[in-house]
Amino acid sequence: MKTKQHREIYNKNLLHPWGDLSELGNDDSSSVIVKGDGIYIFDSDGNRMIDGPAGMWCMQTGYGRREIADAVSQQMLNLSYATSFTLINNKETELAKRISENTPGDLNRIYFTTGGSTAVDSALRLCQLANNIKGKNTKKQILTREKAYHGSTYLSASVTGKERDKTAMDVKKDGIHFLSAPCHFYFPQFTSEGEFCDFLINELEEKIVEVGPENIMAFIAEPILASGGVIVPPKNYYYRCWQIIKKHNIVFIADEVVTAFGRLGHWFASEKVFGVIPDIIVFAKGITSGYIPMGGYAVSEKYMESFSGDEADGCLYSNGYTWSGSPVACAAALASWNILESENLLQHVLEVGPYFQEQLQTLNDIPIVGNVRGHGLMAAVEMTVKGKDEEDLLDKDYAVGGLVDKHCQKMGLLVRPFINICIISPPLIISREEIDDLISILRKGLELTMKDLKKNGIAIP
Repeated sequence: MKTKQHREIYNKNLLHPWGDLSELGNDDSSSVIVKGDGIYIFDSDGNRMIDGPAGMWCMQTGYGRREIADAVSQQMLNLSYATSFTLINNKETELAKRISENTPGDLNRIYFTTGGSTAVDSALRLCQLANNIKGKNTKKQILTREKAYHGSTYLSASVTGKERDKTAMDVKKDGIHFLSAPCHFYFPQFTSEGEFCDFLINELEEKIVEVGPENIMAFIAEPILASGGVIVPPKNYYYRCWQIIKKHNIVFIADEVVTAFGRLGHWFASEKVFGVIPDIIVFAKGITSGYIPMGGYAVSEKYMESFSGDEADGCLYSNGYTWSGSPVACAAALASWNILESENLLQHVLEVGPYFQEQLQTLNDIPIVGNVRGHGLMAAVEMTVKGKDEEDLLDKDYAVGGLVDKHCQKMGLLVRPFINICIISPPLIISREEIDDLISILRKGLELTMKDLKKNGIAIP
């Protein structure tokens, strides 16, 4: 089937995530992807592109890994399904053991879901259940941050702080409190990162006093805000937040859907990178290297003991999914884990991550580039243009992101344009030479976009 035919079917029969409803049925530009190999994907016209976003932050070990395909195939033949509602399967116990051996503190209890959104939703519902069992029925308020992304289910979307996407989707607003995004670039009035960090911590403390610690159920935070623009918080911010949350007996939920399983060079980043031992760590994406949908969370034994056993009041944790603990997904995760270990990919990220970040910083000499930020193998290049008002600026920002992506795709690089930000998070197997190729194409894409903007009279700050 040719590209044109795929697009015709897409426009007639498909509704994609984050689809522009005003353009429904009229998309003539999206690439049709038919193959992947290593860090590359291929479209239906035979063009090869570096997969800059690693799918959606998830293709840790790259495409075409026979080890994972064979493990999944064998598992399907051996045992394709087992409900976790009433049964235990051997693959979920093996995977749970491996995860628990690499989580910080006493986060030894593992719960499996179908992805990151359902994992966040399930973790928050666990906290609600815990407080109901304990008789703390008013302790339900949630603290989160602007520009955070936690998912697309009703509850996980409600604690998501990404802005500027025009939507009329309902979310829960009562009991959700948003704190400032911890990005110094967006707060130039603070002369130093340390001063900005102090502001953020004071804001957190003031919000806790305002709402009342006795009413706050949880603080949920990505160590690095991923989909909101790869926001790397000020030094010690995450640790200081944890100290305050602990002091007030509030549950600390670390959303490591993106940062876990090697993205920052560790199985989990909370303790290894930020010195934090949360009560709950949410994971997904990289756990199976993107081969099979899967997510879950690890929760503290101490926390679970407070509302289980004799403290449970006979209650069930009545939350689960048809594919919770799927033996096929667990087999994929175990095979991916084996590759990460056998090829020493966590150490590889620790070695090439700094080089990746250094090379990205060379893009700062391009006038359209406003900010380059990142850590490990996740980064963002934010472009800046001028607009006469917010609506005009938003239109131009979308145009800029789309232009960079368009130019880069033609030259062999897929980037993820988030309005005016190019998000890059390549597969963990990427080499220094491939990083050089990625940066070279991205530079050319940014320079071509500059020419387009000048041609159309769009001003740059």
